[in-house]
Amino acid sequence: MSGRADAVFRTADGTELHVVVDGPADAEVTVVLLHGWTLTHATWRWVATELAGPGGPRARVLRYDIRGHGRSAPTRPEGATLDQLADDAAEVIAALAPEGPLVLAGHSMGGMTVMALADRHPELFARVAGVALVNTSSGGLRGITLGLPGVLGRVVLAVERRVTRRIGRSRRAVLARYPGPLRPALRWLLFGDRVDRRDLADAARQVARCQPVALAGFRVTLDEHERWHALKVLRGRPVVVLAGGMDRLTPPSHSRVIADALPGAELVVFGGAGHMLPFERAVEVAERIGGLVRDAAAASTAVVGGGHRSAR
Repeated sequence: MSGRADAVFRTADGTELHVVVDGPADAEVTVVLLHGWTLTHATWRWVATELAGPGGPRARVLRYDIRGHGRSAPTRPEGATLDQLADDAAEVIAALAPEGPLVLAGHSMGGMTVMALADRHPELFARVAGVALVNTSSGGLRGITLGLPGVLGRVVLAVERRVTRRIGRSRRAVLARYPGPLRPALRWLLFGDRVDRRDLADAARQVARCQPVALAGFRVTLDEHERWHALKVLRGRPVVVLAGGMDRLTPPSHSRVIADALPGAELVVFGGAGHMLPFERAVEVAERIGGLVRDAAAASTAVVGGGHRSAR
């Protein structure tokens, strides 16, 4: 059987997450796609279509809106941390993908969630057969300047942090009133030299739906994110690190730091692309993740064929 299924998953603290599962239920490998700050599972829609479709690697693809984002329930302030996102991911995987090889792919804060997952739940990585880290960072985000001259970049970020804190005190998703006016700023901040107007509109809608507490709370955890040490859990596994050459939020230098810490990792920098590779370079991103899936399926089959018990 194949197709798409929507579900609601309730975490240990009672937060309800909106989950989407694509692809054949009996696929050998499950791909877990984790989205970034202020976005939703729809960030991955083109990639999920490629992975779960008839021409793809026949993967089961699991993605969900993190707490406080999209159609998931709001988060309490104390839940707006990468540690909590890692625990949520571990719960979702245990309940919805309890067996078989896993391929984890994280975009932006989703990639940071993969690192937090490795930090907090390293035992899970015995099942992880591949990792894709897309437009992400292992730390040092306080020092970014958005590609602007140093002083100007720091001033712009200071203003952004102040505005974000103010929005966080609101009881309503105030940005939902302004998806249109958001577009010029998001065009510059998120995308590279080319952008499909539909992708820009979609990104604006996603950002506009982010709950105020999540917007402000997760902004703090991004500045605090320092998990270079957690990358050691990924060593020895196939890893692809994908960056946009024009990414202002997680510059290519951050991807190079990750790749340098993981001998054997494949680093790909897409010239002219920005922070939204799952939109801007969906086919290429899906190809890299699909390669991880095929390798994982082949390894699993080889284990079974060799007379050993499968991971499933």
